[in-house]
Amino acid sequence: VQLQASGGGLVQPGGSLSLSCAASGSISSINVMGWFRQAPGKEREFVAALTRNGGFTHYAGSAKGRFTISRDNAKKMVFLQMNSLKPEDTALYYCAVGSSWPMERETVVYWGQGTLVTVSS
Repeated sequence: VQLQASGGGLVQPGGSLSLSCAASGSISSINVMGWFRQAPGKEREFVAALTRNGGFTHYAGSAKGRFTISRDNAKKMVFLQMNSLKPEDTALYYCAVGSSWPMERETVVYWGQGTLVTVSS
């Protein structure tokens, strides 16, 4: 399984960005998909995840109310809409496929490459 993330870039504080991640390869059924991020000098941390039918979503406290995760199962894609961005949101953002719910770093089975989000004036 390959995960290709895109959509990162430079944005001013208060701005918005939308990240996308496309899954390809031998995929029989992807249940849990989500996003993590890693800021310079920090550990990779959970951001948001959702189940296949979108019935369950989970957000990190830092993302709640500002970020929205969604998916398109037909296209095998997951999205992260990020609003009201702050400088502390600056990080490499990774999409991921998990083996169980709730999604945790330890239960990720596939990682995409990171896409860089920089929030700066």
